[in-house]
Amino acid sequence: MSESHSGTLRAETIQSSSLYNQDLAPVPGARRTWRTYNYAALWISMSVNIPTYMLASGMIAGGMNWKQALFTVFLGNVLVLIPMLLNAHAGAQYGVPFPVFARASFGVLGANVPAILRALVACGWFGIQTWIGGEAINAMIVALAPGWANFHSGAAFCFAFFWLLNVLVILRGIETIRFLQGLSAPFLLLIGFALLLWARQKAGGFGPMLATPSKFQTFGEFFHFFIPSLTGVVGFWATVSLNIPDFTRYARSQRDQIVGQALGLPATMTFYSFIGIAVTSATLIIFGEALWNPVAVLARLGNPWAVVLAMIALLTATLNVNVAANVVSPANDFSNLFPRRISFRTGGLITCAMGIVMQPWKLMADYGSYIFGWLVGYSGFLGPIAGVLICDYFVVRKKFLLVARL
Repeated sequence: MSESHSGTLRAETIQSSSLYNQDLAPVPGARRTWRTYNYAALWISMSVNIPTYMLASGMIAGGMNWKQALFTVFLGNVLVLIPMLLNAHAGAQYGVPFPVFARASFGVLGANVPAILRALVACGWFGIQTWIGGEAINAMIVALAPGWANFHSGAAFCFAFFWLLNVLVILRGIETIRFLQGLSAPFLLLIGFALLLWARQKAGGFGPMLATPSKFQTFGEFFHFFIPSLTGVVGFWATVSLNIPDFTRYARSQRDQIVGQALGLPATMTFYSFIGIAVTSATLIIFGEALWNPVAVLARLGNPWAVVLAMIALLTATLNVNVAANVVSPANDFSNLFPRRISFRTGGLITCAMGIVMQPWKLMADYGSYIFGWLVGYSGFLGPIAGVLICDYFVVRKKFLLVARL
């Protein structure tokens, strides 16, 4: 039998499966065009965001010096890169997305469990990004009308407004903000660089900025803070380490996805984290306290119009990232549970509702709640799922999947 005829038979077998649909079908070779550059660019666009800034700045607020915080971020991203690349292999090898890959380990029905757990984490991230957007709106109003600061429910009102804006985008379709997709990373990079230059000028240069010592007097004190912080950094990308086959199914080769991810993830996370580390270190000098939230720092720029412009850029980037990164995936997961009853749009609305249920204002109340409560918390149940997927694929199945049965 010729190779082309064999390939045709395999395709017909897969398409005749009761589990087949166009979205879950293996990507044909002609469409596997992503190169090293594409994966590096993907990680650059995903890593440049406000939670990345706050992950690193939270460590400074917790007492680390800049070298300790930067090392923790770099090491954590190198560590999470390992399961990321291992789970990515099946996507590049067979062209299948995460739901199909999960069926091999958990079964057709059981695969819904990791999918829903991943979706719930995405709902939490949706709530967090929405809360950040609400804080930006609140700070913008205060800059223009200082009396607004006396309105005790102002932050809640702004959160509700930004939440409704996200809902409106979902109802109208994410195509309505597709023109913003290329602006998120540039806007946030500009904000980051602007804050860095402002902090350098106010603090008297990089020397004083980075001279803030660690508050930990002994190695034991540092280690007690370092381990959960490192776990939080690893947990930051725990969801993507599961569903990375959704991206690597388009890889031209294993080498392209491995090199692209290895270059893009640790370097970009470390670079953008440095901005959060340096600016937060500077706030100790400028304000006498560590301001780990960039919205709070921007609100103290002094010039109200500078605050407004910065907040508009932050809002634009946050809206785009929130809908694209935190709504599409869980909406599909909820829809796959009951495809006849839950449409993608309904799944998106469920995501929005769950984002409120997660109470993001508590998750972002301080750096401890964010890093040790949120990031470390969900790592506890996503880590074992990644372990099951990796062991089943590499140890039990020896990297062999019968795609037609999945």
